[in-house]
Amino acid sequence: MNFPKDKIKGRINLVKWLFVLLGLAILGKALYTMTIKQSYWVEVAKQRERINLELKPARGNILATNGEVLAASIPEFLMYLDFGTWEKDSARAAKDLYKRDSLFALSLDTICKGMAEIFPDVDSVRLKAHLLNGQKRRSHSWPLYTAAVLKPEAAALRKNKRRNERVTYVQFRDMKSLPFIKESIGVSGFFVDTIPMRKNPYGNLARRTIGKFDSCARYGLELSLDSFLAGKSGIYHTLKMHSHRVKVIDVPAIDGYDVMTTIDVDMQDICENALGEQIQSLNAEEGVCIVLDVKNGDIKAMTSLSKNRNGTYSENSPLAVSNMYEPGSVFKPISFLVAMNDGELDLNRKVDVGRGIRTMYRAQMRDHNWRSGLGYGVISTTDIIKFSSNIGVSVIIDEAYKDNPGRFVDGLYKVGIAEDLKIPIENYHKPNIRHPNKQNWSKTALPWMSIGYETQVPPISTVNFYAGIANNGKLFRPRLVKALLRDGQIVKEFPPEVLREQMASPEAVKMIQHCLYEVVHTGLGRKAGSSLFDVSGKTGTAQIWTRAGKSQEYLISFAGYFPSQQPQYACIVCIRKSGVASGGGMCGPVFKRVAESIMAKNVQSDFSSAIDTVNSHLPLVKAGDLAATRQALHTMNIQHSADFDETKDETIWGSVNQQTSSIMLKELVDTMKVIPNVVGYGLRDALFRLENLGLKVSINGSGSVKHQSLKPGSTFNDGALIELTLKE
Repeated sequence: MNFPKDKIKGRINLVKWLFVLLGLAILGKALYTMTIKQSYWVEVAKQRERINLELKPARGNILATNGEVLAASIPEFLMYLDFGTWEKDSARAAKDLYKRDSLFALSLDTICKGMAEIFPDVDSVRLKAHLLNGQKRRSHSWPLYTAAVLKPEAAALRKNKRRNERVTYVQFRDMKSLPFIKESIGVSGFFVDTIPMRKNPYGNLARRTIGKFDSCARYGLELSLDSFLAGKSGIYHTLKMHSHRVKVIDVPAIDGYDVMTTIDVDMQDICENALGEQIQSLNAEEGVCIVLDVKNGDIKAMTSLSKNRNGTYSENSPLAVSNMYEPGSVFKPISFLVAMNDGELDLNRKVDVGRGIRTMYRAQMRDHNWRSGLGYGVISTTDIIKFSSNIGVSVIIDEAYKDNPGRFVDGLYKVGIAEDLKIPIENYHKPNIRHPNKQNWSKTALPWMSIGYETQVPPISTVNFYAGIANNGKLFRPRLVKALLRDGQIVKEFPPEVLREQMASPEAVKMIQHCLYEVVHTGLGRKAGSSLFDVSGKTGTAQIWTRAGKSQEYLISFAGYFPSQQPQYACIVCIRKSGVASGGGMCGPVFKRVAESIMAKNVQSDFSSAIDTVNSHLPLVKAGDLAATRQALHTMNIQHSADFDETKDETIWGSVNQQTSSIMLKELVDTMKVIPNVVGYGLRDALFRLENLGLKVSINGSGSVKHQSLKPGSTFNDGALIELTLKE
């Protein structure tokens, strides 16, 4: 068969020329773009890419000693709709707008109805008009949740009528389930600004210790540990893809560390309540309460309350570490420890304090009972501390050190009271105990310094001294931060730091321990004592001096430790007030309440003798997380049966059918949403369950749930508000 070469050759030449023409067209278009249209495409490139943008890291959490969250970063969101287009090409812009407007029109009524269910204060009619107005204006950032869309009574309460309000993650998640809104940003134009918010689950508990962070760190641990909490920023750039921008990460951000503190939430709550009630009843100006673990120096609780203008009290400044008033009589055991350690004093020493008033270097030294004219007469070393005799202390110290007062001051530094404790809280001050020189020293300086005047010592330093005495002379630096964590794993630990292996000789420490024991059992500190265990400590009352001289205010205090025989905790209570003042009578009861509450918290009673070995009684099992309940029953080898699927990858809530000899766990399968009973739940469990159901939760108080505003079993709409009252 003959092949028609002539016919095929013409067609091949035609195809060749077509490819040549196509190549020339492509080359011509490239030259046209590179020359005539160069400025246009350079501008487009600038709009499509933004470089070297800061990628902010997540701020670390602040945790209590058991891992409970004291401060956490929880995002909130500002919601917007983009009704415009960023396309420069008019044909593409018209196409984008037509597509968006068509889908928006079909979904508008559903959006308004859905938002009114998520936000009960939204008026669907006003919302519809608001959205249509944004569409008419072709706004690129039209706010969704403002006063303009609220019911009239709700809008009237809004302070800023134009501000776009923040929404929670649960509300944002619910919004993303609505038609049109759930589409990608390129289709719907729905976008949010994420606002990192710092939340304190326990409200104002340990406010000055934890600190504050809004746009930046303000005070407390938030400020002093900001370098650990803040993390390290990354870098990203954005590319414009059609009508929206895509974030491209260049350098990942490094999230901040979680900081585990030594704070015990229960002890902190005990201190704040006990101190707050007392200073309220005394109409005092301010108060401090600190609890230390004597075995490692851990700060378990630290509260500083001061009066507000309206008569209430709150933590407005870190008085526990910054208060530099003269400590008064709680300083006397420190003076005696120095003398005992130097061999200048023992328990057999006696002093004649007369009728409570003595002239020392032309100045009058008085005991607290000098007005009675009776005095204590001749008393022993123990009695001097027990009855807080100013004359007794000042006479002993003056006789021992008047020729060399620097030796006494050196002794104060040696026992550790002047140590810089380096507490990581802003405005912390180390003690101010001056050495004698010609410019700042007089003959009266030594005797008055020995009884707690002429010096400035913050409460944290005083209580740390008493913790060292309780620990048989081993003095720790107070520890507030235990570790840095990332993803639950310890990255860096801060172990206890010993300042003095032995503050003074063991014999001197034992003598001071004996004196402090007698203060509470037979002396002026009896109101700090407990019938449940032994307490040791020292009262203090110091008149506050200002630049103008004596004021009408006093700093009263009680510092000590408990139990006396095997000390666990040291505590100090300080109150500043005017009028009648008594460290033992006014601070002692607070110390007692704190000590008894803490010891009761740690008691684990043995009920083995009360077990009924004849009749079998099952424990009372409450409804809740069935998987966790079954795990607990299994661990305790308690027979039970279960009617639920344990393989579910979610929390299973249910009920308990409990008979005399059986326990049945049954899953609750509801066909409609109903309010669960969360009374008795902890805060985190209650929030987890209620917010997962779509409820907005308002919290009052702290602790476990005592009351809920919506009745269990009642139906509700998404976004409904439920108020929880927690036990104090």
